[in-house]
Amino acid sequence: MAFPPLNSIKVFESVARLGNLAAAAVELHVTAGAVSQQLKTLQGALAVELFEKRGRQLVLTDAGRVFHQRIAHALTDIGDAVAVLQAPAQAMPGVIELTLSLPPLEGIAWLTPALFHFMEQNLGVKLKVISASYFNQVDWRKADIAVVYGTPPWSGFWWRLLHGIRLAPVCSAQYLRGPRAIRSVADLARHRLLHEDNGAQWGQWLAEAGATLGGLSDVYFEDFGLVLQAAREGFGVALSDELVSVRDLEEGRLVAPLAISSAAVHNYYCVCAESQRARPEVMGLIEWLASTVQSRASSSDWAQDQ
Repeated sequence: MAFPPLNSIKVFESVARLGNLAAAAVELHVTAGAVSQQLKTLQGALAVELFEKRGRQLVLTDAGRVFHQRIAHALTDIGDAVAVLQAPAQAMPGVIELTLSLPPLEGIAWLTPALFHFMEQNLGVKLKVISASYFNQVDWRKADIAVVYGTPPWSGFWWRLLHGIRLAPVCSAQYLRGPRAIRSVADLARHRLLHEDNGAQWGQWLAEAGATLGGLSDVYFEDFGLVLQAAREGFGVALSDELVSVRDLEEGRLVAPLAISSAAVHNYYCVCAESQRARPEVMGLIEWLASTVQSRASSSDWAQDQ
């Protein structure tokens, strides 16, 4: 009987235990593509399907579950045996250091749980976080990876869309009641619009909603955090994305009065220098963040265009 490659069995065990290709790639210090190829090799050698796709998730088949239970114990025994042999001369394991640049917390608070979950699953990675709002503000002498809000291309860099933002009006719950309640697009004319740009984003949303408004004087901010705070306090109506404002919406500090959303002018991207793409740990973290955010976004009930 032909024995499957031992490395492919090790890869299978990692994916089965962690439930995620990106997580296994980081643990094994390889790319997600290499993990996927090893799984194909193993399934081909065994002529048995070990995983099935359910939406965006990989789930063990019955055969895969039985196989994992058996080989997990075997790999543990092998690891213990190797550890006993190497114990006298074993040095401290190397720590992989990564520096991640993030925009201010207000815009990417939704990313925080994914980062801490990554650290829990990858104890050999030391993560340092620095801050920059836009691509041209990132200190690339320090940053290995950056999450930036903007629009590519960026020469000399590789990027991956992290979250395709869809914006809808958000405001204080007080705007749902009384004579100035917002029940239709036309009702926005009674309220101040809050901007984080030169007005282009609201202009696009209004155009897609089929409205042109001239109401109270608008207010323009450079800081998105100030935009949301003004909306929470009832000073006007902002545009935000459900994933960005998930906590405010869940806890009632903000509400979404209109079931109309529009694609954002800019989006969030994971970016790294072209030279960094050869580092499995860099691509592994990017894959982890992208898959986590996409999984969360796919379960969102955010309004779609009507």
